[in-house]
Order: sequence, then structure tokens, then C-alpha cells
Amino acid sequence: MFAIFFLFLSTTGFSQKNDSLKYKTTVSGAFTATNNGISVIPTFMLGKPATIFDLTIRKKRFSFEPQFRFAIQDFKPWSFIFWLRYKLVDNKKLKIGVGAHPSTVFGNTAATVNGVAKDLITVRRFWASEISPTYLLSKNVSVGIYYLYSRGLADATKNTNFVALSGNFSNIKIANDISLRVSPQIYYLQMDTNHGYYVTSAFTLTKKKLPLAIQSIVNKKIQSTIPSKDFVWNVSLIYSY
Repeated sequence: MFAIFFLFLSTTGFSQKNDSLKYKTTVSGAFTATNNGISVIPTFMLGKPATIFDLTIRKKRFSFEPQFRFAIQDFKPWSFIFWLRYKLVDNKKLKIGVGAHPSTVFGNTAATVNGVAKDLITVRRFWASEISPTYLLSKNVSVGIYYLYSRGLADATKNTNFVALSGNFSNIKIANDISLRVSPQIYYLQMDTNHGYYVTSAFTLTKKKLPLAIQSIVNKKIQSTIPSKDFVWNVSLIYSY
């Protein structure tokens, strides 16, 4: 994935000399510390404090966005995701993005090796794809649909379908230079023969010219046959660069 992406950057760099200033490669990212790691699909969580490292390398409409998640207590890996994304449509009102990724989810299992009890790290691998159309109703309000399909390898869940209807309300003034962004979402999740309906929302406080943000995610089960908690929440401190 890394090799293909950087080969793309180098070839476009030579073929688009006249546009070299217009289409610069940008690098950004974020570091998150949270009391409870919540997954991309908010039904699932780590259940303990976690750190998340996000990186975005973007050129024109393409971006490579790896994400690395670890438990804070022992720094054991939780999951690694390697997104490759492309913006099909990117205008003032309508934005449509597509993407795909391989991912690895880590777990622990007790085993006996040569008569010695050990805690071994297990690995489950997935391939996933997504499409995410978003329509801007105004400068600070947007609505969208998000669909993700995941295919598990080996003993992982074989077929996962995640469909969400979402809204985004940004730049809600709280105080001088402090604003709130609210991102509610209602979604349907199907995992092999189990399925369920949920509602979730993220609340993000930011201060102008400050790279730090405070975010809280809440997730509530409406009706589901998927084993999960009825209510999930966390609080996170995010540093963006």
C-alpha cells in the first residue's frame, strides 16, 4: 500500500509540472488519548484507555490515511487500518468519497506453551470498502449517508454491512473563540446473521488557533441481536497537526 501510494505521488509529480504549485502533497494527522477506545463502528469498543495515531497524506483527490490504535496501559496493539481514499465529487455543495482498506484487529487469548501459561496476541484480518456522499445545506450544516462493507478473513466475521444517516452541525458558538461541533448519526449494522439499529453522536469542543480539542462519543443500542453493550461512551483529548 505504501509503495503504490508513493509511486503515485512520484509519477504525478513528474507528469503535472505545470500544476506542481496547485497540487501540493499535504501531510496532517492527529494524536488522540481516550478513556475508552471506540471503534470505527461505534458498537464496539476496547473497554479501556487507548491511544490513536492518525496520519493523512493527500495529493489532489487521493489520500492515504493509516490509523494505529493501542491500549494505553500496556501499549499492546488494538487495531491497524490503512485507508486509501479518493474524492469522486468535490464541489461546494456535494462531496462523494470512496475508499478501501486492509485492517488488522488484535486480541488476547490464554494458551499453554510447553507447559507454561501465556497470554498470546491473536490477529483477525479484514478488507473493507466505503462510499460517503455528503451534501452541504449551509456553511456549517451538512447531511450525509455512509456505507461500509467489510469482509473478514479466516475465523473473523465474514460479512459486515454498516449503513448510517448522519448530520454535522459545526461552529456552534459556546464562548469567545470556543465552538462546538455536533455529529449525530443513526445506523444499521449487520454482521453475518445478526443485525441491529443504533444511534450515536460525537460532541467536539475546539478553541480558535489551538490545536487541541475535547471530544465525547456516545452510542445507544435501539434494538439488536449483536452482542454488545446497551450504552457506550468516552471522552478524548485530541492534538491535531
